[in-house]
Amino acid sequence: MLYHLLYPLADQYTFLNLFRYITFRAAGGMATAIVIAFLFGPPIIRWLQRLRFGQVVRQEGPQSHLSKAGTPTMGGVLIIVATMTGTLLWADLTNEYVLIAMAVMVWLGALGFLDDYLKVVRRRTEGLVGKYKLIGQGMIGIIVGVVLLIWPVSDIPSHWTSVPFFADYHIAFIVPALFVPWVMLVLAGSSNAVNLTDGLDGLAGGLSAIAAATFAVFAYVIGRVDTSNYLGLFYMAGAGELSIFCVALAGATLGFLWFNAHPAEVFMGDTGSLALGGALGAVAVLIKGEFLLVIVGGVFVVEALSVMAQVGWFKYTARTRGRGERLFEMAPLHHHFEKLGWAESKIIMRFWILGILCSLVAFSTLKIR
Repeated sequence: MLYHLLYPLADQYTFLNLFRYITFRAAGGMATAIVIAFLFGPPIIRWLQRLRFGQVVRQEGPQSHLSKAGTPTMGGVLIIVATMTGTLLWADLTNEYVLIAMAVMVWLGALGFLDDYLKVVRRRTEGLVGKYKLIGQGMIGIIVGVVLLIWPVSDIPSHWTSVPFFADYHIAFIVPALFVPWVMLVLAGSSNAVNLTDGLDGLAGGLSAIAAATFAVFAYVIGRVDTSNYLGLFYMAGAGELSIFCVALAGATLGFLWFNAHPAEVFMGDTGSLALGGALGAVAVLIKGEFLLVIVGGVFVVEALSVMAQVGWFKYTARTRGRGERLFEMAPLHHHFEKLGWAESKIIMRFWILGILCSLVAFSTLKIR
């Protein structure tokens, strides 16, 4: 909004040329998101408390989590509001990349809100039935996939994707229509992975901020013809605007962490985790970095795989040995370490460090090509 209002006045007021630069607007977007989170965090927490939207803790989970029952949840609303405000104020709102990323985040945030509502208001511990959640995730995947196929946002074919560490190679679906289920898989996988990781105070939020900041750099580089050509990346005109969305997302999440840090005053709930995961997945699809997402979100991937491995091994041993066995003390993986006696704050900090390491590995793909 500020870009559209102020940049046209640059001829009269030279200093408004600052709005021409993505880096300046990205800084503004991040600062705005953080301030919005700081300002609206306390009233939103009080509002959730008045409505008695408290966390429902499963009895089969770690016993240490029982004390968290009743902590306000659905705090992901704050992340979405702060991200949208920062983006709407500072980004080019005619940019297709930005509009698609925002739409995915809002859609999956609404899906998560419905899930949280059923848990905390309707007292349905499981929330939204799994198949209905997958339907909601699949629908936005279909919409985004079809839109990108029919109205490509760049000169690079929509059904192409880049391969990390290889400058001269890419993957292309022989049948372009297969791109649609691919997008469905990426969006559902990323949103569910972040959702599974959201089990400790600040864990998913910190990792999401790291991933969003990492993608901001890649979006900026890919959106510049000079740096993308030099580094052997796809050049996608306009993709740089996504960096504003990404840093606003990182800023909103950091602002939320002020209240979500251990011991948490509020939880993001599925409202936040599905929105964050969906936003990261959407950015990955838009900049053709789906495989890069696996590196950037390496901790999310491991968390999701730990659940799949636990369930798969339990079913396999139940069928072949007559008694189900576990690979881990509890899944997702962060609960395994809780069962081993690690303090919650230690698990969070160590997982954040691993998230930073994944980010550094992702950045290495810019030169190791």
